[in-house]
Amino acid sequence: MSSDLFLPVPQRKRNAAIVVGIALAHGAALWALQGALGHKQPEEIIVPAVLLSEFVAPPAPPAPPAVPPPQPVLPTPPPPVPPPRLAKPTPQPRPVRAPEPTPVPAAEAEAAPNAPVVRTPVAAPVNTAPAPPAPPSPPAAPRIELPSSNAAYLKNPSPSYPSISKRMGEQGKVLLRVLISTEGLPEQVEIKQSSGFERLDRQAHDTVLRWRFVPGKRNGVPEAMWYLVPINFVLE
Repeated sequence: MSSDLFLPVPQRKRNAAIVVGIALAHGAALWALQGALGHKQPEEIIVPAVLLSEFVAPPAPPAPPAVPPPQPVLPTPPPPVPPPRLAKPTPQPRPVRAPEPTPVPAAEAEAAPNAPVVRTPVAAPVNTAPAPPAPPSPPAAPRIELPSSNAAYLKNPSPSYPSISKRMGEQGKVLLRVLISTEGLPEQVEIKQSSGFERLDRQAHDTVLRWRFVPGKRNGVPEAMWYLVPINFVLE
């Protein structure tokens, strides 16, 4: 590297002007010599070029960005203090009133001023009103005995199966509702549930109408009651 690069700029300019002048002088001398020689073949002359360079200082580094000032830290407010709770007032005991002294007759007080006073307790008034009568007890449930037709001494015959119903294969159950008197006689006979065949219903009705029953009783006393009598007609 040429040492001219490290010289100041004005000195480098002077050195460059000197070099250019020298080069121009050599060029003029060569031109005159070429004219004197006449027809001689001109020779090529290489004039060295002078490299002019200038040191350029590097740009200054950019200034660092301004740092924002730190934000002030606000203090955390203290938590709210709850209001003090008022204590409940303590109930004050009620004053006990002392019993008043029993007055003493003046004659006794004068006769024995220092004698102890004896007080006789007064008896409470006796309530002479009669006590209210006790409510009456509820009546006992009546004891009921239902009528019956199964007693052996009654000898009630079984209903006969109608022959036409046997041939036609009719069978079923008849439920009769019978009102039995106090003498055990069937006063009314009603068909509560039919067997589905009129001949079987009529045969059961006529048979029960001739029966005898043990009458129903209420607390041991005979009473007319309704009674259900089932009659089954089944082919074997």
